[in-house]
Amino acid sequence: MAACILSKGREKRVYQGHPWVFRSDIAEVKGNPTPGDIVDVYSHNGAFLAKAYYNPASQITLRIMSLKDEPIDHGFIARRIHEAIEYRKAFADLHSCRLVFAESDRLPALIVDSFGDVLVLQCLALGIERFKKDIIDALVEELHPAGIYERNDVPVRKLEGLEMSTGTLYGEVPDRVEMIENGIRFLVDVKEGQKTGFFLDQKENRAAIAPFVKEQRVLDCFTHTGSFALHAAHYGASEVIGVDISEYACSFASDNAKLNHLDDRTHFTVANAFDLLSTESRMGNKYDVIILDPPAFTKTRSAVGSALRGYKEINLRAMRMVRPGGYLVTCSCSQHVSSIAFMDMVRDASRDAHVQLRQIEYRTQGRDHPILPAAPETQYLKCAIFQVFA
Repeated sequence: MAACILSKGREKRVYQGHPWVFRSDIAEVKGNPTPGDIVDVYSHNGAFLAKAYYNPASQITLRIMSLKDEPIDHGFIARRIHEAIEYRKAFADLHSCRLVFAESDRLPALIVDSFGDVLVLQCLALGIERFKKDIIDALVEELHPAGIYERNDVPVRKLEGLEMSTGTLYGEVPDRVEMIENGIRFLVDVKEGQKTGFFLDQKENRAAIAPFVKEQRVLDCFTHTGSFALHAAHYGASEVIGVDISEYACSFASDNAKLNHLDDRTHFTVANAFDLLSTESRMGNKYDVIILDPPAFTKTRSAVGSALRGYKEINLRAMRMVRPGGYLVTCSCSQHVSSIAFMDMVRDASRDAHVQLRQIEYRTQGRDHPILPAAPETQYLKCAIFQVFA
């Protein structure tokens, strides 16, 4: 078995439970492993630390599969898939959830989302790609899906030396898959939609808006395919306006509204949310509830400052547009924007908007996206609900 010896002191993160070892942490590589191979990981003084898969082309050279000296094989993958699914059976609808959340489920760089009777799979690193057949076999054995589709069209794969690819891996997958989330029917474009087709991480946060939207006028910015907007309508909003820059997304959201017979109270507008908020703010337009769920404004640490300026702009304008006593639901999925930085931004925006905020809830991603305390990278979603006073 090939092995990687860590530099003195670099084993500390492994002992603390972090699943990554960076290239700069490795003092020596023994046995000439090929990229993607499973290797033993040792401390500088020869103590066994872990089994990990190895890729010298990546800054994250080792991704830990197990802290035990055990075979990493078909049986290992089947056990980890089983454990991930069993965990979710306690609280989740297995037809509408993330079944495997990478490092948090001890299957590094593997994502599996479930929509209805179709599963969508992403292998984001070379080491886990090697086990793709074992993963498919385990998923079929556990869940008997109608189809499994791969969305390996993610640029991060290039950093691992992998090609981007999409296609059906098992069974049959229609262009649109229907699922139910919180009692609402959604069509999901697993083949062409963003990421795996739908953002499951906000499921519990979307349910959390129920007490605040009944008989209210709601503006949902960055609506994508209408998930927050349709939840607002489902929970009794009198009028919901969803905004997205993508004509395709708005058309898809309209189809979802019709599917739920909510199209009489839900309308979608193709517009740049920044421009719309700016224009309506100047015009003095008011809403009872405004929801901000933008895409990640930065993928790197170096652009955090710019991202925070973008978040502040939309939040400031939204705060001015919420009627006194109304609610702002504001989110960020930018991993590099910390919770502290996000809340500092909210406070700055409220000061410049000359409003007072009362925090009702501060939330993160759903339980099907579990967080490792030892790996802050696994917690990325911020979702806060505020009451706004003039």
